[in-house]
Amino acid sequence: MRRSMIALTATLLTALLAISDPVQAQFNMPRPSPKASVTQTIGLTDVSISYSRPGVKNRTIWGELVPFGKVWRLGANEATIITLGDDVTIEGQPLARGSYSLHAIPTPEEWTIIFNKVAEQWGSYNYKQEEDALRVTVKPEAGPFVERMLFTFDDITDESALVTLAWEKLRVSFKVGVNTQGKVINSAKATLSPRALFFAAQYAYQNNVELDQAARWLDASIALEENYQNLSFKAGLLAKAGNRKEAVKLGEKALALGKAAQRVPPDLAAFEKQVLEWKKR
Repeated sequence: MRRSMIALTATLLTALLAISDPVQAQFNMPRPSPKASVTQTIGLTDVSISYSRPGVKNRTIWGELVPFGKVWRLGANEATIITLGDDVTIEGQPLARGSYSLHAIPTPEEWTIIFNKVAEQWGSYNYKQEEDALRVTVKPEAGPFVERMLFTFDDITDESALVTLAWEKLRVSFKVGVNTQGKVINSAKATLSPRALFFAAQYAYQNNVELDQAARWLDASIALEENYQNLSFKAGLLAKAGNRKEAVKLGEKALALGKAAQRVPPDLAAFEKQVLEWKKR
């Protein structure tokens, strides 16, 4: 009887362990510093930041929880990672495309922002300065209270953006610059699409870059396919250069194509008035 009870108990324990193991494997709970990510397209370049968001939780952050003069992981848990879709500049200094762990050495007066080649690492505990790809210095600023640390992209243009860390009552920013103009120009050089050539020419004129090349792109677009967009744009350039006779000639051709299109261009009426003005002068 005793042997039977021992055997039954062993069987029950084995069954319980078999049941409890999967239950234990499924157990999970939220991190005190939850994961977050933010991605911003700057011009034609994607920049992403993956990080964990620690909270203030009534603690003294700067100089205590985050000591001054020591390397900090710019977050919690794993090191914060920044991924650059193309070569960029950081505060005017070049940095190649790729993924980097992001660290900082904060002081009350200035911060050293560090881009380290070892992207995957736990915090800054195994950080090695010899693996740095770039260091820049920036000034911290006072800001509104933020309970959980936050990365944002601010002052976004086609050519740059500010990456801002905000936590407690402090803000720290560094500028990311991108070569949007170069990417547009290179893209145009690789295409024979009349639409792409026109938009590349328009972009170059509007940004006052590669003007000789822009003229060739516009002429190539017209040679491949005459349409309202490229003809009206060329007419405007001719009028601006003082050649109103050719501007009127090209403008009237553009108007005819615009009126015959399935979708009437939204600026057709305004352009027609412009052509009439050219005729009067």
